Amino acid sequence: MFQLFSRARAQNHIKAHPGNDGFRARSPERDAETDRARIDAILAAIETALQAAESEQSGLSRRVDDVLARAAVTIGNGTDEYLEREALDSHHQDLFSAEISNGQRRLKELDVGIAHFKFMKAAMLSRFPDYKATISG
Repeated sequence: MFQLFSRARAQNHIKAHPGNDGFRARSPERDAETDRARIDAILAAIETALQAAESEQSGLSRRVDDVLARAAVTIGNGTDEYLEREALDSHHQDLFSAEISNGQRRLKELDVGIAHFKFMKAAMLSRFPDYKATISG
């Protein structure tokens, strides 16, 4: 009984709206545009993350190289330098060592993240082979 009542109300509701010819789907062009916009958004997010990670990696790599160069200068070049090193130089060496270790750890993390972002981008493009990026000016 409830189903008959519900169906009758739905039909009356449809008939009550003037100019309503029933169900109409969007055009295939509009559907393709909507799909392309969704893919654009995902690829843009991946590309933004990839560029940010590569930028961080580049800057961090330069800073780690700089710290390595400064650490090499404070070590000295004598064979017994570590025996006669002043306390201040030892302290600086410890700080450089910690910075280098943290920087190298982060560089490894960035390498992994960048590889994952590139994989996700390739996977997206392989899943949507007909996708053509919209040209943004």
